[in-house]
Amino acid sequence: MGNKVNPLGYRLGIQHTWNSRWFVSDKGQYKKYLLQDLIIRKALMSQFTNAGLVSVEIERNLSGMRITMHAVRPGIIIGRGGKGLDQVKKMVLSHVGATTKEDKDKFKLDLKIEQYKKPFLSARYTAEHVAERIVRNFSHRSLAHNVINRVMESGAKGVKIAYAGRIRGANIARREKFQLGKVPLSSIRENIDFAHVPALTRNGYIGIKVWICR
Repeated sequence: MGNKVNPLGYRLGIQHTWNSRWFVSDKGQYKKYLLQDLIIRKALMSQFTNAGLVSVEIERNLSGMRITMHAVRPGIIIGRGGKGLDQVKKMVLSHVGATTKEDKDKFKLDLKIEQYKKPFLSARYTAEHVAERIVRNFSHRSLAHNVINRVMESGAKGVKIAYAGRIRGANIARREKFQLGKVPLSSIRENIDFAHVPALTRNGYIGIKVWICR
C-alpha cells in the first residue's frame, strides 16, 4: 500500500503559500480562528460555485481581517451595486461574532476580489467543471480528453485526471486515469496544482482528482 502525499501540502512554503495567514500566542485563540476560517471558506465556496470561485485567502491582524477571493466570474460575487459584497460582509461578521453595532465598527473587514484569467490552469475549477458534467451524464472519456486539451491550450506543461467509483453506472467500482504531458509529483520544484472533488450521481459518488503542472 503506497503512502499518498497531498501535492499542495508537499510544496507549502516553496511553490504554494498558506490560505490562512495569521499568528496568535494563545492556544484557545488558535483553535477559535482556525474553526472560523474553515466555516467562512466552506460557506463562500458553496455559495459562489457559479462564480467559479477558485480559492479564498484569509489574513488577520489585531484590528480585523482581509479576505481575498480569486474567481473566474467576479461580477457574480459583487452583484448589482455591490449587494453581493454586503451579503458576504454580513455573513463573515456573523461567523466572527461581531453581532452588535459597536463590534462591527471596531472590526475592520477588507474584501478583495481578483479575477482568475486562465480558469483551466486551476485544478479546483477544472475538477468542478468535470464533476458538474459527470452529474449530467456526459461521457467521461470524451469529457476528460476535451478538458485535457483545454488545459494544455491554456499553457500547462501537463495534466492528469483520475476517476474512481461506479463510472457510467457500472456494478463494480473502478479507476480510470487520463494524462497528457508531464506531471512530476515527486519534484518539489515543479508547480503542481491539485484538487479532489466528488460528483454525486444516481449510482453513488464518483471521485474526481485533477493534477496540473503549470
